[in-house]
Amino acid sequence: MVQAAALPRNEAGIETAVSILKQKFGDRLQTGESVREQHGHTTTWINNQVPDAVVFPRSTAEVSEIVKICALHKVPVIAFGTGTSLEGHVNAPAGGISVDLGQMDQVLAVHAGDLDCVVQPGVTREDLNTHLRDQGLFFPIDPGANASLGGMAATRASGTNAVRYGTMKDNILSLEAVMPDGQIIRTGHRARKSSAGYDLTRLLIGAEGTLGIITELTLRLQGIPEAITSARCSFPTVDAACQAVMMTIQYGVPVARIELLDELSVKAANAYSGLNLPETSLLLLEFHGSESGAVEQAETFGQIADEFGGTDFAATSTTEERNKLWQARHDMYWASLQLRPGARGISTDVCVPISRLAECVTTTRDKAKELGLMAPIVGHVGDGNFHTLLLIDMDNADEVARADGFVGWLNDLAISMEGTCTGEHGIGQGKRPYLIKELGAAVSYMDAIKKALDPDNIMNPGKILSNADFDHC
Repeated sequence: MVQAAALPRNEAGIETAVSILKQKFGDRLQTGESVREQHGHTTTWINNQVPDAVVFPRSTAEVSEIVKICALHKVPVIAFGTGTSLEGHVNAPAGGISVDLGQMDQVLAVHAGDLDCVVQPGVTREDLNTHLRDQGLFFPIDPGANASLGGMAATRASGTNAVRYGTMKDNILSLEAVMPDGQIIRTGHRARKSSAGYDLTRLLIGAEGTLGIITELTLRLQGIPEAITSARCSFPTVDAACQAVMMTIQYGVPVARIELLDELSVKAANAYSGLNLPETSLLLLEFHGSESGAVEQAETFGQIADEFGGTDFAATSTTEERNKLWQARHDMYWASLQLRPGARGISTDVCVPISRLAECVTTTRDKAKELGLMAPIVGHVGDGNFHTLLLIDMDNADEVARADGFVGWLNDLAISMEGTCTGEHGIGQGKRPYLIKELGAAVSYMDAIKKALDPDNIMNPGKILSNADFDHC
């Protein structure tokens, strides 16, 4: 199990910075134990490392002021959105200041004719789509949790719609960010494309707050489809379901969502969400387009499914029925916990080329059984990404050790298949040991960028990269 090591603390600098920030922000700076624990909270098994204070800015200028004070005194700064990250991203291993961006929650502009909008980082994806709904627009990235858009950018999130609409990096036109010296920069404007200079937008997307704090996002939007058809189909094995996915993608069917639930996940969904699905491997799909186009796409998938033993195929365009299926998918974390009451749910993800998906998922399921672990599998399998949720008795040291070995084994397996140790969770603290295995010498260039922009290592230290080469503040 990953236990995040503490980093050296700059006690004098932290004390001074907290005192100055308290004078400037008053009650918007909190040092109570419960609020600090909440902001060190991580939805994984990595130990909680609390910040020394939490501050709640309301503008980019205030974020800049916070970072300038922390830079002057060499105090760590950790950006915080909604706290839904899964790899220890918001921990404070060297203490410091957690910058909670939740009060920066305004939709600043919607340019319907240009299919874009400008938002502050604390806006959540659900809030944005509610705001856009009466204009016939939506933002397609859907990681499941109602995460903040700033956090989704920082972790390069994706989700159920990624197979058609891409990930966060494909849906952000430009960013405003506060850099480690407190300087405010804008990485671009609203043009749909640009050849102007280095692509700082994509450098900051997925940087997990280690290079700067995102304070404004310009996002691509999509028109709400004329018609949406959802479908479901059961398969005799995980392998058969994955083979059907591969064939669907290779045939060029423009599927918007294609999600896998293995047998354990279907059992959990039936019990938790009141469904009555056959408890075998299941694919959930969604098709966007014209009335006839969406139906035709669903019918094409049905024909493909037949080739792989698919049964109980059903398609619907009824909003209530579609929402019930997708809500069950989004509730899978909570549903899976009911399979083993009292267990801790530890989620991990990998992503492999589509051609290796069936092999990887099947091998993963078999390995979990071999180790005696309960580990339901779900996945955004249209792009080769799947999640394993280990249900662990944290008081059983042997079981924890087996789970830890399984996670490491799975990361190595995905990398050996020319995949990645994380398709959307990010590196944080938990995946850091596998980054160099995956990218080798390229990591040294990431390290060089980090040192050039943040020589005192104040921006979310201990995440993505090793701190061994830093003389920490």
